[in-house]
Amino acid sequence: MKIGIIGSGRVGYSMGRYLADNEVEVIGYYDRHEARAADAAAFTQTKSFGGLSQLVKLSDTLFITTQDGEIAKAWDHISQFNLQEKLICHFSGSLSSDVFTGIDQTGAYGVSIHPMLAFSDKYNSYKQLKNAYFTAEGHPKAVAAMKEMFASLGNVVREISAENKALYHCATSVLSNHVVAVLQSGYEMLEKCGFTPEEAMEATSSLVRLNMENVLANGTVEALTGPIERNDIGTVKKHLSQLDEDQKLRYKAMGVKLVEISKQKNPGRDYGEMLEVLK
Repeated sequence: MKIGIIGSGRVGYSMGRYLADNEVEVIGYYDRHEARAADAAAFTQTKSFGGLSQLVKLSDTLFITTQDGEIAKAWDHISQFNLQEKLICHFSGSLSSDVFTGIDQTGAYGVSIHPMLAFSDKYNSYKQLKNAYFTAEGHPKAVAAMKEMFASLGNVVREISAENKALYHCATSVLSNHVVAVLQSGYEMLEKCGFTPEEAMEATSSLVRLNMENVLANGTVEALTGPIERNDIGTVKKHLSQLDEDQKLRYKAMGVKLVEISKQKNPGRDYGEMLEVLK
């Protein structure tokens, strides 16, 4: 497989370095900003291209690693070239391979790949890709090729449907970004108790880490503890009495979900009064 990469953002840098380090042939990069392509090429010890035609010609697989809103535009440019038997891949979590409009007429095969990983740093995120779980959706030939390549690197690749891409991306966002919002809410409460932001994070680091490890090891039902799981209505009322209206809305919304989980853990316990408090 000879891979050309279009776009030199965090995903482009990370995927290129990960593949190159594992002896998958990366031809190089094209970006509208030539300096960015040159830097990505230097980082991955590949080449940068001033135009698309040569990169497309030399590659049998093209990775589009631009922002979501630029994928269709990049495809419009690529589709002007000879793409017979080439694999065209993008890395959007929310978009499906349907974004490659008219690809059947080009003789190419489209696929969307998404690593379940937060790319926070274009120079270091590649180090985490060896542990990443991937999802793939698209033409069966392209999906099979991507599954084979990433499996050879030790990655698990799960095939999903185009219809589920938006829901899948929502799930990954909740598990990644929304968790950050929950943590920030708790830190802000501790700051009102006199903690500095740094102290709030340091003081709760073991609590947060061990709780997440417990969830990953035993599942959400077994990991759940706390006043809602115990059906401690008095404590929950005290919590609510200390919150402003926005905080109450968040607490109650999450609390209702916690009741659902609590019912699974304690099927004989009546949470009716707790739900009344939360709703």
